Amino acid sequence: MKQIVNTDRAPAAIGPYSQAIEVNGLVITSGQLPLNPATGAFPEGIAEQTRQSLTNVKAILEQAGLTMDNVVKTTVFLSDMNNFGAMNEVYATFFSEGNYPARSAVEVARLPKDALVEIEAIAAK
Repeated sequence: MKQIVNTDRAPAAIGPYSQAIEVNGLVITSGQLPLNPATGAFPEGIAEQTRQSLTNVKAILEQAGLTMDNVVKTTVFLSDMNNFGAMNEVYATFFSEGNYPARSAVEVARLPKDALVEIEAIAAK
């Protein structure tokens, strides 16, 4: 049976979806934009937007009783692949050395609210 995961430490959904769903030992997050949940604003630049997106993912996982070390797969959506290096530097700091999840990173034509990055994750209990 699926269970909805929701926290006020991450931005509320901006559409008809949940922050995350827990089912069969997995927690699957929706894509997390770099919205600060307290202000609703984006930080400047790809590094800070990556940090905020992953901070939002982390908050959702913590609500489900998990950590970033439980993440088995992420997908990173970038508005410009030229930002890959800067995103990757920040991304690496959110995971324990040697415990990196599988990942896809793709450039997309446009992200909601014209974000530079959006990140989704799948974590295992």
